[in-house]
Amino acid sequence: MRRTGSHSALLLLGLLTAATARAEVEFYQTVDRTKIGTEDTFHLTIVVGDAPEGATVQFPAPNDFEVLQRSQSTQMSYSLGAGNSGVIKRVQKYTLTMRANRTGKLTIPPAALATAQKTLKTEPIQVEVVKGRLAPDAPPPGRRSPFPDPFGNFFGGGNDDSDPFSGFPQPPEPDVPRGSSDTFLKASLDKETAWVGEQVNFSLYIYSRADLAAVDAVTMPKLEGFLSEDLDSPTQLAPESRTIGGVPYRAYLLRRRAIFPLKAGDISIGPAEVDITTGWLYQGSRQHRKGNPLTLKVKPLPREAQGLNVGRWRINAEASQTSTQVGAPLQVRVVLDGVGNLKSAVMPKLSGPTALKIYEPTTTDKVQIRRGTFGGTRVQEYVVLPQQTGTFTLPAVKLRYFNPESGQVEESTTDPLTLTVAAGAGGQNYAQAPAGGSGGTDAAGPKNRLEAGGLKQLRHTAQFTSARKPLWSRPWFVPFAAGPLALTLGFAAFGLMRRATSGSDPASEKKKKARAARARLAAAEKLRASGKTADFYSEVEKALLSFLDTRLSQAASGLTREQLDLKMAAAGASEDVRARVKSALETCDVGRYAPGMGDDAARGRALDEAARAIEAWDDK
Repeated sequence: MRRTGSHSALLLLGLLTAATARAEVEFYQTVDRTKIGTEDTFHLTIVVGDAPEGATVQFPAPNDFEVLQRSQSTQMSYSLGAGNSGVIKRVQKYTLTMRANRTGKLTIPPAALATAQKTLKTEPIQVEVVKGRLAPDAPPPGRRSPFPDPFGNFFGGGNDDSDPFSGFPQPPEPDVPRGSSDTFLKASLDKETAWVGEQVNFSLYIYSRADLAAVDAVTMPKLEGFLSEDLDSPTQLAPESRTIGGVPYRAYLLRRRAIFPLKAGDISIGPAEVDITTGWLYQGSRQHRKGNPLTLKVKPLPREAQGLNVGRWRINAEASQTSTQVGAPLQVRVVLDGVGNLKSAVMPKLSGPTALKIYEPTTTDKVQIRRGTFGGTRVQEYVVLPQQTGTFTLPAVKLRYFNPESGQVEESTTDPLTLTVAAGAGGQNYAQAPAGGSGGTDAAGPKNRLEAGGLKQLRHTAQFTSARKPLWSRPWFVPFAAGPLALTLGFAAFGLMRRATSGSDPASEKKKKARAARARLAAAEKLRASGKTADFYSEVEKALLSFLDTRLSQAASGLTREQLDLKMAAAGASEDVRARVKSALETCDVGRYAPGMGDDAARGRALDEAARAIEAWDDK
């Protein structure tokens, strides 16, 4: 067995040597298309057959083309030649994914194969390049996706309706920026045109051909002119396989937000920025990338839709019971559910006849995100207290809303509720309502309350005394009446004298206001080193909103950014002051989600920004 094995090995080695000696070198290059667009990618294939030992390939280096990717494959074939002698052929293929830098008739220089005896060159290739894109980019020949799903269909695959994020569509294929094609940041919108108040999904991805070790900081655009709700903010890097222009990339989702435009027109969204670390362990490199700006075309709502909710909504009402007694309260639930910005939705009020006292409702919101769409349910619970016997009708509640999908105003209506009110226990009752009435109280009817034993008699006790002397005729009345006025005048004169004699130093006054502004942020200062990032930024936001409540003389927490800006302008705040306040609030908003906002330096900047916003208003 050992002799046979050695003899076979020697025979195979001899065949290889003989075949190599007789083989001729094959060397040429081809392209998969000769007419391309400036936004297209194409593949240049260099084929080397039976290259001698030590031969090296020199790839073409054209100035008019950019090489995006390079791959290599090797094939071996065995065939019988003349005289039944074995011939082994070894073919190496090099595939270059390229993109043209300009238009015109361009030439790809020849590739070279350097051997010990001579240097071989291929023929140059001429291609025609036009502006734009001619055809969809194809993957390199013979290549499969380099990032297969290791779990296959283990979890069943497909979209699961129970997963609120399963319905997010893939972002459109981005344009690879020239000069930074290995790693780049791209923002996208799922719609190019939307109505005022319609949901648009904003997605921010980072594409990389290398491994990403960490995302150190994400700076989101300001999103001025939008209401913004967070949809997805991953805390861990989870790559997705994407092929862009035939080049495989790893796509990492950084942020996804639902934005609702507040005004019509072309609204610009500035570029996002990110600091990343590529590679692993000590071989990583830190890079800064800036994304692309976006523009959304926003259509104004029709005149009949002004002030209405935008989305798809339905409303219904139900009572806890339809039969009750006088003085026994019951509950009526009015439920609004659907798709749209639930937080800014407005509900019609429940109304009824005067015989039913309807108290202000308690409101509960439950926000839901389903298949990438923002929506939810709002429940308003009313307490209704019957004050008269009879049969009463709560009229239907009507909700008109604008449906952006149909572009029309639609209406949802509840059924009217009929309530029957009987006399209370023990004969207690109010005046009986007219039979078959609409539920209004009979103003001319009796209002006496009846007891089980009938009407109780009235009891009066009289006591007569002599008339007293009026107060104004008594001697102490004048000094007593003039005393408060004299004290008021005295305090006013004292205040005027004090202000006249005391000097006011503007610098010291400014320091006092600065200390007062810092005092408002004392609670947030205590949380600065606690490590509770969300609590810290929440406390800073509370200090700002508390200050705004005082300045605006109303609650500022429920106002949108546009409404807040209008209120501040009405209160006399300058444009610079308003910009500082909105910037400080936006920093608090970003600080609760961005990974890089939790360090001590970022918290210190947030405190300083909030304090400067307060001081700027105090100094105006």
